[in-house]
Amino acid sequence: MIGNRRISELGYNGVRADVPLICLPLAATSTVMQGQGEDSEHHPVNKNKRFRKEKPYWKVEKFTEADSKSGTFLEESSFATLFPKYREKYLREAWSAVTKALDAHHIACTLDLIHGSMSVRTTRKTYDPYIILKARDLIKLLARGVAIGQAIKILDDGVACDIIKIGNIVRNKERFVKRRQRIIGPDGSTLKAIELLTQCYVLVQGSTVSVMGPYKSLKEVRRIVLDCMKNIHPIYQIKELMIKRELAKDPKLAHESWDRFLPKFRRRHLKTSEKTARKNERFETKNVERVAAGLEPIQATKPEKKSYTPFPPAQLPRKIDLQLESGEYFLKPAEKKRREERERKQKQTETSEKRRAERAEAFVAPVESAAATVEEKRKRKLREVEREVDNKDGRKKKKKGI
Repeated sequence: MIGNRRISELGYNGVRADVPLICLPLAATSTVMQGQGEDSEHHPVNKNKRFRKEKPYWKVEKFTEADSKSGTFLEESSFATLFPKYREKYLREAWSAVTKALDAHHIACTLDLIHGSMSVRTTRKTYDPYIILKARDLIKLLARGVAIGQAIKILDDGVACDIIKIGNIVRNKERFVKRRQRIIGPDGSTLKAIELLTQCYVLVQGSTVSVMGPYKSLKEVRRIVLDCMKNIHPIYQIKELMIKRELAKDPKLAHESWDRFLPKFRRRHLKTSEKTARKNERFETKNVERVAAGLEPIQATKPEKKSYTPFPPAQLPRKIDLQLESGEYFLKPAEKKRREERERKQKQTETSEKRRAERAEAFVAPVESAAATVEEKRKRKLREVEREVDNKDGRKKKKKGI
């Protein structure tokens, strides 16, 4: 196997790259081995990584019609997807742009408004075997609410997509809406931060999150979204991504672990004993404050323990049993109807009387105090003068006594 490999694959220096190892003379082979030994003395390399090349060791070139050696496909491949009713109007308007984008890659597309579906299929001119999967992703994104201008970018080789389902993670509807809103953030600030840090396009729509971007970033966005739905706030992952972004700029840290720089967020659940201790502490501080204010402390009352009985509680009577007791069960249908009407009218009269009394309260005149007459005012002044005179006399007597 080694004899068939090229020298360029093994990373040897000073030998022609297109000459196989088996074709080299013995002297050249020994020279190569000697050169390899010298390099390993200066730079000790792990034996598992000795044939690994420096990145980027390949360049993805655009797939052209000349690269397709097999010619046309033997079978037709097709994909179809359904779309919601509210997307029908937009898709009808934008379908000409979809057709134009797919025609450039020789892919046929169909919009079925009767069944509410979109389909794509290969033609006799299609040469790229992977473009049909890209076209499938395109119609998926269009069905999930992505705009046509953004969805067409999925046809590029460096762009991939991921549709994250979040509908079945949280059962409670209100909790689901709150956690989904956390992904967006106030005025879309959290979503914008995720897009800037991951270089992805993110769209939150209904019970799914559509993501478009590089393959590596798709994993990060998926982790952020799923953690958010599991009650871990996205700000923690955003902070981690910001730190990693700054660390990547330093070439010295390229071969080191970044764990010491990354924050570690741990959710700590209190034990029952810790909860009880905190509750008792709050109770004691409250009692100290009451004593300082001159109030009596609150006595801690423990709930009385109920006596244990192995027997279940008595069964509650059924509706029929209650009717049998009251005699209602034996009444005829007409009598029952009359009775119900009587009860309903009685209830209506009680309610109407109550409301009438409430309305009448607004028209009851408030109790007003009558203004004092001239004689009453004179008497009041005389009383005040007499009190002042008495007070002065009392002070003089006290001074004489001293």
